[in-house]
Amino acid sequence: MTSTTAGDVWLPIPADEIEGLPEGLDYHFWDGGQDFPADPADCAFYVVPYMKGPPIAVRPLDAMGAVRVVQTLSAGIDHVEPGLGLLPAGVRLCNARGVHEASTAELALALILASLRGFPGFVHGQDKEEWRAGFYPALADKSVLIVGYGSIGSAIEDRLEPFECARVARVARSARTTARGPVHTLDDLPALLPQADIVILSTPLNPSTQGLVGAEFLRAMRDGALLVNVARGQVVDTAALLSELECGRLRAALDVTDPEPLPVGHPLWHAPHVLITPHVGGSTSAFLPRAKRLLAAQLTRFAEGEPVRNVVLTTG
Repeated sequence: MTSTTAGDVWLPIPADEIEGLPEGLDYHFWDGGQDFPADPADCAFYVVPYMKGPPIAVRPLDAMGAVRVVQTLSAGIDHVEPGLGLLPAGVRLCNARGVHEASTAELALALILASLRGFPGFVHGQDKEEWRAGFYPALADKSVLIVGYGSIGSAIEDRLEPFECARVARVARSARTTARGPVHTLDDLPALLPQADIVILSTPLNPSTQGLVGAEFLRAMRDGALLVNVARGQVVDTAALLSELECGRLRAALDVTDPEPLPVGHPLWHAPHVLITPHVGGSTSAFLPRAKRLLAAQLTRFAEGEPVRNVVLTTG
């Protein structure tokens, strides 16, 4: 393959902290600060600052006329999509497949177990020096539905396996067969939702999933079911979810919300039967080592003129 050394690389991690970066590229550190580290017109490979939101992610794009790869450090690309129309044709947008699966799947299991076993109540009881003994639901023998069966959804099922669930059903954009069983489409949700004790959302945010979990979706869930969201807040209609929580019919464990961050005074904070974490599915000690390995591998391929991986779409 013919190597290429033309163009700058913008990184949100200092280059000297990433082992294995190829030589021959000009590296510039930018983590979303007010001042750009170099002329955006010279950038050939742009790594989007992590967890800084759409305004920062998109800000340099309209000046990046020579960019050839835009790499996110998140599994989702929704924070970059608003600026894709500013880019020239042929730019490859890559996501961070392989970086967040372990952490996000861990959190999904933690949310399920904490919610089922009543951990929020135990914490409040500890604060009040109350011994809140009793019987609590177990994950064992529960029926689980994973909505969004990509790499994160598959990693969640990996971690469900030892918990003796009665059944795991899977839903994705297109039907397929896996070693564990069939993957259904979104069209099958009306039949699958009433059978699930736990519904896990791990789908990307796109036009087909924005507001997917609305009043009709929630009504189809069985009484007492638990909704777990480690996807994006806008997948769920917050008002519809609040209605179900406040009447006590459903429970929820949410790592993401709409709006986000959840503002002070929002009724979701104090809704009954809800556990909220502040979008920490991917931001763990596992993130940086995997992110650095991904960047070193992607930039090595780029420098050597080989196709980069994790391409989600190409502008055009």
